[in-house]
Amino acid sequence: MRTLYNILFKICFALSAPYYFVRMRRRGNWQKGFGERLGKHNPKLKQALTNRRVLWMHAVSVGEVNLCTQLIRALELRLPNLKIVVSTTTTTGMGELQKKLPAHISKIYYPIDHPKYVARALSTVWPEAIVLVESEIWPNFLWRARDLHIPVFLVNARLSERSYRGYRRFGFLFRRLFDGLAGVGAQTEADAVKLSKLGCRPEVIRVVGSLKYDAAKLDERRRSDVPAVLRQAGIKPGAMVIVGGSTHAGEEAVLAEQFLRLRARFPDLFLVLVPRHFERSREVRRELEARGVRFAYRSDMRPLQGIAPKEVDCLIVNTTGELKCFYEHATVVFVGKSLTAKGGQNPIEPGALGKAMVFGPNMQNFAEVAGSLVQQNGAVQVRDAAELEKALGDLLADEARRKQLGCNALKVVHENLGAVDRTVEMIVATLAASDHYVAPKKAIRP
Repeated sequence: MRTLYNILFKICFALSAPYYFVRMRRRGNWQKGFGERLGKHNPKLKQALTNRRVLWMHAVSVGEVNLCTQLIRALELRLPNLKIVVSTTTTTGMGELQKKLPAHISKIYYPIDHPKYVARALSTVWPEAIVLVESEIWPNFLWRARDLHIPVFLVNARLSERSYRGYRRFGFLFRRLFDGLAGVGAQTEADAVKLSKLGCRPEVIRVVGSLKYDAAKLDERRRSDVPAVLRQAGIKPGAMVIVGGSTHAGEEAVLAEQFLRLRARFPDLFLVLVPRHFERSREVRRELEARGVRFAYRSDMRPLQGIAPKEVDCLIVNTTGELKCFYEHATVVFVGKSLTAKGGQNPIEPGALGKAMVFGPNMQNFAEVAGSLVQQNGAVQVRDAAELEKALGDLLADEARRKQLGCNALKVVHENLGAVDRTVEMIVATLAASDHYVAPKKAIRP
């Protein structure tokens, strides 16, 4: 099985590598730490980990990093003698790790799933346990961890129907991998059932809820001075702002056209677009220019650099880590990847800020959260672009309705807090009861 997988992996990797290298180059700063993707680490990391008990946590990108930081803070209190190493896959994820975690937490890139690279990485870090945030299943990494008797946890686990069907289709490969997990923190009962059918042992599955509620951090202080940015753009005090958050291709064009029509009713209306992938900023610019929408880039907003009032209608946020800051100053929020794309983005962040939000019909990745918000009158879900424009117009015209939606959304968030504590308890209890809590230092070497 391993031989077949590695043959297919090499073929797929060779075919897809050009695409991923282009994406990495667009995001910038891809050379730094590139060797870590091949399992080659700075000698300083080896020195920092020598004779230390290590916990390896993996967060794929920005979204998972936000969850991971909450887990780390809680785990450090419960397991103070463990050295924590955090890996990520993307350069944007690494940027967030550097911003949000202190220097004593080691940050590295996750190795490409090649036997040699994985073996190098694990022989350097040599963790006592591994925690994977959400469904990041790479066979060689898990096979190697099992060979070394390292317990692996899967936390905040959720499975879309598409992912579930894919794992079942290749059950001959993934079933034994799921069976080897030491602990699984499922978001919902439905996820727990799916994970059990995929091979996870029922006794290791715990339904703990979604970490995204806790990651919203209701008392978090914002790092960006959004009011100052908006003033630079010439926005009048008290003006209404539509924030399109984590938008995908096609959604910016829809919002731009609707903004122009809605501004006839609300003259001071302003639009903020935050693309899910900031490297799409040029594409978004072309969409706005084609429709005559005057705009500025967030990255051009610098202290003491003024922009004349009325000069721009829209701000394109081409930076990372600021979405929540802009949500905080929104009049109405549109949650992206829900109208012209499938899957949906996180509606908990605007909900935790008590903001009136609208999203489209495609919220598959947050189905239970979106369902709770709609059922408890904490969000408006629309079927198409026409309904979106009507919903935005109605909410802009009705302050009481906006406040009601925001209060109800905040209530939903409060009712679902606590997943971090339940997840940490699962990890600590499992490790305490495990016969392999201390990884065998003289086990298999590459």
